[in-house]
Amino acid sequence: MLASLRHFAVVPAAFSAAFRAAALAFFVGLPVVAAAQTAQATPLDKTPVRFGILPLGGAFESRSDWDPLLAELSRAIHRPVSVLSVNSYEALEQAIQRDEVDMAFLSGKMALDAVTQRRMKVVAQVVRHDGLPGYRALLLARKTPPLNTLKSLMDQPERWRLARGEKQSVSGFIVPQLQLFLPNHIVMETRFLSEVVGTHQTNALAVANSEADVATNNSADFERFKLRFPAEAQRLQVLWESELIPHAQIVVRREYPAELRSRVQAFLTAYGRGKGPRGDAERLVLKSLHDLAGFVVADNSSLQPAAKLAYQLAKQNAVTAQFVNDAARQARLQRIENGYAEQVSVLRDIAP
Repeated sequence: MLASLRHFAVVPAAFSAAFRAAALAFFVGLPVVAAAQTAQATPLDKTPVRFGILPLGGAFESRSDWDPLLAELSRAIHRPVSVLSVNSYEALEQAIQRDEVDMAFLSGKMALDAVTQRRMKVVAQVVRHDGLPGYRALLLARKTPPLNTLKSLMDQPERWRLARGEKQSVSGFIVPQLQLFLPNHIVMETRFLSEVVGTHQTNALAVANSEADVATNNSADFERFKLRFPAEAQRLQVLWESELIPHAQIVVRREYPAELRSRVQAFLTAYGRGKGPRGDAERLVLKSLHDLAGFVVADNSSLQPAAKLAYQLAKQNAVTAQFVNDAARQARLQRIENGYAEQVSVLRDIAP
C-alpha cells in the first residue's frame, strides 16, 4: 500500500496551462516564508503539516490542483506543508490511521471517521459556484439501448455490469445503496453481473467505453468529467439522482493549538474572496479544485448529516441481513444505536 502513496513538498508551480499566465504574476517571486516575515511574525516551525487529499481523477492530478493553495497556506501559517496524494479512499484512510496525515480534504463519511475516531476537528467546508448547499449522487448509463433505462436496471440488475465507488464514498456507494438499491431489495455488492470499484472518473469512462453498463457518480464530478472528456460524456445519461449531500470538509488534528487551527480557518475562508490580481489568481486555483467558489467556517456539527446517512445505511443493512435468530439482529441494531449516539455526542463538540 505504501507504494500507492506519494509525498510531495508544496511548490508554487504545477499550474495548468489554462491559468498559469494569470496566476504567475501573483505566485512567482513569493518565497515560502521570507526571513523578514519570520523576524516580525510567528517563528517558523519547520515540521511539515501533512495534507491528505482524495483523488479527483488521479493522484498526480489532485496534487497539482492543490499545490498553489497549499503553498499560500504554508506562508499563512509559517510552516511547510507537504502533500499526501493517494489513488484511493482506502489508501488515504490507512494513512490517517497510521497518523501520517495532519490535515485533510475529506468527504462526509471519511471526515466523520476522522473526527470521531482519529482525533481531528472540522475547520471549514467547501462551497461551489452553483450556490447549492451540497451535491447529488448520480447513476450514469449509456444513452443507447438495451441497458439504458432505470426500469430495466431495477427489474434485472443481474444483467448489468456495475462500476461503483469505494464503500467510504458517500456518492459512490453509501447514498445509492441507501436511497435507491436497498429500498428495492438490491444489494450493490451481490446483485450485479459484475462489479468494479474505482474513482468517479474511471467509472464514468468505463461506461462510456462499454466496459461497464452503469456507474455511480455525483453531480460535481460529472460536471468536471464533461469538461475533460466531452466526447465520452456525450455518450452518457443520468438514470437517477439523489437528495442533496452536504459538501466536503477540511479537518485538522485536535493536537494542534487552537491558534494554529484558527489561522488555517482564517486563511481558507478568505481565500478567493479578495479583489484585484491576487483574488483573480486565487479564484482560478479554486476553479481547478472541483469548480469551488471557496470555503466557509464550519465545525464538527457540519458532519451530522453524514452521521445520519451512515446510521441509516447500517440499520437498513441490519434489517435486511441474515441472522441466526432475532436476538442477534436486535443486538446488532442496539450496537448501531449506541454507536450513532456516541457519534452525535462527539459532533456536539464545536469548540474552536
